[in-house]
Amino acid sequence: MLRSSESMDFVFIGLAITSSWGNGHATTYRSLIKGLSRLGHRVLFLEQDQPWYADNRDAPRLPYCRTELYTNLQDLRLRFATEIRNADAVIVGSYVSNGIQVADWVIEQARGVRAFYDIDTPVTLGCLQTDSCEYLSADQVSQFDLMLSFTGGPTLQKLQSLYGARRALALYCSVDSDAYHPQNLRRDIELGYMGTYSADRQPALELLLNEPARYFPTRKFMVVGPQYPQGMEWPGNVRRRDHLAPQEHAAFYGAQRFTLNLTRADMREAGHSPSVRIFEAAACGTPIISDAWLGIEEFLTPGEEILIARLSEDVVSYLQNTSAAQIESLSRRARERILDAHTSDCRARELVEHLHDSSRAIPQSRPAQLLRAEL
Repeated sequence: MLRSSESMDFVFIGLAITSSWGNGHATTYRSLIKGLSRLGHRVLFLEQDQPWYADNRDAPRLPYCRTELYTNLQDLRLRFATEIRNADAVIVGSYVSNGIQVADWVIEQARGVRAFYDIDTPVTLGCLQTDSCEYLSADQVSQFDLMLSFTGGPTLQKLQSLYGARRALALYCSVDSDAYHPQNLRRDIELGYMGTYSADRQPALELLLNEPARYFPTRKFMVVGPQYPQGMEWPGNVRRRDHLAPQEHAAFYGAQRFTLNLTRADMREAGHSPSVRIFEAAACGTPIISDAWLGIEEFLTPGEEILIARLSEDVVSYLQNTSAAQIESLSRRARERILDAHTSDCRARELVEHLHDSSRAIPQSRPAQLLRAEL
């Protein structure tokens, strides 16, 4: 059995950690791995070098982990086989290029805990049903020692009952509280939103931000995120910016009177899928207006720590009628709850405990440092 105080060697193979451009995975990995480092663990993060990330690399080196780029599957196998075999835990992420082949290799080679971290679980389940998932096959789910999911609730039972997952546990995103905290700034943006363009999310953005912007033509609104179609029309008082590096996020939240959270359709349907933007905004003391989805109360209490909007009229009412005292109460309560349960350190401790429990079920024929017995 693993002693939870041991320092461990982790290998992550993920979509990207060096670039956050159009990529919510990066901030999730950075926060989690920073927490692991602070607990004394050693982390190697492997990502395939892609031109769109190379052109927008905002963290080519990170102080709390070793990052390495590989060019293709063969390069990955040749250069990092020893690290994979010797690691206490190898964690493969969703949306990795050639992910099925990568997962097969890890399942075969790794001697520690083999985990899959799905940051897109509802999307993955939909693709598995149609045999169209490019980064995970249905039969691989049962071969990992642990399935970690960005989505909790009934989705975890589906992974176990439909696909034979040995253990399926939630590992939500988290916030780096060192980087995200209240800013002493003028809040001159009435309502802001940060998110990559998504066709299924755009109607909600139109309803819950653009329509209120038209209702308040003298107030400033702002949308940050890449890949919005060229020629898309915006109200005249909605400012646009293509990308903000993570080090600029706290200032963006700090400049907003309210921030808007919108959820992808698959995540909203599954429920229990909090966006990292909720945790970041709350840590920065910015009140949140969110679309509605099942399980949101597990993270923030509607009406007390977060505001729920289904119609543009809901947003208009919040912007028009929420007092300064109510804003202060919403912000304070949300910040306290998020800092209590959803920081880098909190999530890292959860991951280590999940791995500790999973190591008990690994056959002794597959020994690794993680399997040291307490004698």
